[in-house]
Amino acid sequence: MNAFDAPRFDAYVTEIVADSGRAAFALGEGVVAWEDGARVQAHDGAILAAVAHPSGQGVVTGGDDGRLVWSRPHDIRVLAEVPRKWVDAVAAAPVSGLIAFAAGREVHVLDVKAPDFRRVFSHDASVAALAFDPKGRRLATATYGGAALWYARIAEQKPVMLRWAGSHVALAFSPDGRFLISSMQEAALHGWRLSDARDMRMGGYPAKVRSLVFLGDAWLATSGANGAVLWPFAGSNGPMGKQAMELGWDESALVTRVAGDPRGETLVVGLDDGRIWASHLPSERRVTLRAEKGPPISALTVVGHDRVAWGDEEGGAGVLGLEGG
Repeated sequence: MNAFDAPRFDAYVTEIVADSGRAAFALGEGVVAWEDGARVQAHDGAILAAVAHPSGQGVVTGGDDGRLVWSRPHDIRVLAEVPRKWVDAVAAAPVSGLIAFAAGREVHVLDVKAPDFRRVFSHDASVAALAFDPKGRRLATATYGGAALWYARIAEQKPVMLRWAGSHVALAFSPDGRFLISSMQEAALHGWRLSDARDMRMGGYPAKVRSLVFLGDAWLATSGANGAVLWPFAGSNGPMGKQAMELGWDESALVTRVAGDPRGETLVVGLDDGRIWASHLPSERRVTLRAEKGPPISALTVVGHDRVAWGDEEGGAGVLGLEGG
């Protein structure tokens, strides 16, 4: 049996956050719901993005009501408001205590330990995604034409621009901070080695890459194909000059979400037909976690070392053991 099998929620599962060892589900109806039954109405509208609070307690969400909200069971706190705009990208850095959120062309940075701290970074086009580097000092923003790198605490500055034509919609720093990877509006990735801004073109996908996760320093796993695509990142050149491999190829389904455990040893994959499987990379052992078919998996997160929480486009949700039970 599932460790937790929720009654079907009334809305799309936008994101799932691991909160103090529990799964917290951020929903399209503006609710944050925990696996133990606690729930709060965080937004007057849809939740568009969610991350764990830098303190490790609670969930930070952005919504189409223009609010950034910190939710804990039975309690919410509005951290910021931007009237008549959507807060559709959020990032947090536990090591530095910073939270960043995007609203249109502006990115705002807050410090959880300094209520009066605020930085605002303006862009020429809308910002679609955010990511802090591993030290929590630099902030990458994805926009049209590339990615911008900002020092998150400095007020007056010009960003370092990493340019590549097209719309960039998702970002991930490698755990060692040497590479920045962007998912694009078309079916491709683009990357930069930050030491010299050298470009990396990473294509060949049949569908848009909506989910990407680093598995330690060795691999980047992504959605967007009939199996999980793994790019090699060991060595000074990362994937440059190397081929990706595809794990768990299945002609009947596309991968919609990928997630990894904290040790980088286990990859969890959600499909567009509702199924979920996991692979222990060192042993290459693969196990089916959810065989039941249904709506596409829209959110997937590893909770602790031995559980995975999932949600789908029609409000289905659950928490499974990583060994398949």
